[in-house]
Amino acid sequence: MSESEARERTKELVFAYQLDAPPEKVWRALSIPAFRERWLPAQVEALSSVPGQELRYRLREDEPPFLESVVTFQLAPNDGGTELRIVQSLTDTRLSASPAPANSNQKLMLRAA
Repeated sequence: MSESEARERTKELVFAYQLDAPPEKVWRALSIPAFRERWLPAQVEALSSVPGQELRYRLREDEPPFLESVVTFQLAPNDGGTELRIVQSLTDTRLSASPAPANSNQKLMLRAA
């Protein structure tokens, strides 16, 4: 695995849950704003939807440093219930630029004042 692939993986959280509720009920809890507002932050923007299967939202944290991420909810029926998979990917552009290591052996460049 390359260094860039490893960096991308560390920006993603994956959770899988087995729920007793049918997929239709879980879908309503995720897609209807009145239900969703009870457990998701207020700053939610819908990105895409595949009815009954997948929802994607852009979220922004309420507290500093106000990081942004994309959360994908994937639903699949299982034995009388629902398998819910939640994938949160950190997409904040402020985190994409990583500083050069101190021992990178690159030429030292000074800025003119």
